[in-house]
Amino acid sequence: MTDAPDPWNEFARQFGARLLQARGQRGLSQEHVAHAAGLATFTYRKLERGESNPGTPANPRLRTIVSLAEVLGIGLSDLLPEPPEGIAPGR
Repeated sequence: MTDAPDPWNEFARQFGARLLQARGQRGLSQEHVAHAAGLATFTYRKLERGESNPGTPANPRLRTIVSLAEVLGIGLSDLLPEPPEGIAPGR
């Protein structure tokens, strides 16, 4: 086991920041985005914080990501941050 930071934590945080920014630019509420994407508001709020559970980075399903992009009216490339290196555990 290493003490190196998990690159997924930062990726999840950046993903959440992009959700927040896109939602803010469109003047939408968390509730509106969540319900339009088929999510509970609580779940969406956690995604904006980059979390799944407290202390656990977000890891949404592909369908959720695509739904959020559609609701926010942005492309996946605008929603997803640049992938970090070191995600694959076997590398």
